[in-house]
Amino acid sequence: MPLLLTRDDVIRVLDMPDCMDVVEKAFAELASGTAELPLRIGIKPPGGISLYMPAYLKELGALACKVVTVYKDNPTKHDMPTTIGKVLLQDPETGDVTCIMDGGYLTAMRTGAVSGVATKYLARTAEGQVAGIFGAGVQARMQLWAVAVARKLGKALVYDPAPDAVRSFIDELGPKLDLEIEAVDSVEAMIAGSDILCAATSSSQPLFDGATVRPGTHINGIGSHTPNARELDTAIVARSKFIADSAEACLSEAGDLMIPIEEGAITAEHIHAELGEIVLGTKPARENDDEITLFKSNGLAIQDVATAKLVYDRAVEAGIGQTVDI
Repeated sequence: MPLLLTRDDVIRVLDMPDCMDVVEKAFAELASGTAELPLRIGIKPPGGISLYMPAYLKELGALACKVVTVYKDNPTKHDMPTTIGKVLLQDPETGDVTCIMDGGYLTAMRTGAVSGVATKYLARTAEGQVAGIFGAGVQARMQLWAVAVARKLGKALVYDPAPDAVRSFIDELGPKLDLEIEAVDSVEAMIAGSDILCAATSSSQPLFDGATVRPGTHINGIGSHTPNARELDTAIVARSKFIADSAEACLSEAGDLMIPIEEGAITAEHIHAELGEIVLGTKPARENDDEITLFKSNGLAIQDVATAKLVYDRAVEAGIGQTVDI
């Protein structure tokens, strides 16, 4: 009988440090060859797009598929969110579905977690650094939470054109992380004052001039994930040591990389490593304090599968959720 877990159930058992731990293990499995990760499958019904993201992690004993739909008219026509996600977790030995859980909060958390893992390996190690967050939405919150786990920050900066969103961001995360968070009113102030930058917006155009980024900065590029959209310009991609969550995904989905390649500014060989190779130590991470490091995340099913297994185990241990006989 599958266990059903609601969004509230997932929130109750999932925290950032443990999520970062299993996501790091998932990337290590991907690099070591014990993970199976097909490219996501997309189907386009009349109203939107449906994405299917399966993966298997042998060492973690995790097999699952996340189903994500994006229907832009949902809010106005059906009073439903634009993006909806569910995860089906399976028993790797029998194939039976053991759990069906809400995927919304899980997706946000695992996306933040991978930036936390990248920051752990790629950002400078000094304490008291400043994290700059582009965006003040749900994903921006997860980005700052994860970076604050990876590094002992001195302060955070947030930039978003919506003042109410910025106030909410500061009011929520300042006390939660015991961190000073300051709103900045310009992109230039963000770049000048940040040691670690996280781009977590819906913008399809570059957010800042890459030529102005200070040496030693680490960047997490999160928001854009289609060939024609990018948050990062050619200048910063060319200046950076470029680490991909998946080289295959970056070369087929990430405009941040694909556009500079099309322009002739770089080649595919500009990808220094995949994150899993950095985790395993088969490729070097940051080699000096002047390097600009850039991690590009597209979102991989291994993150969902590892996190879903963690959620399920914690829920069973806590005795929460509802079992159903299907």
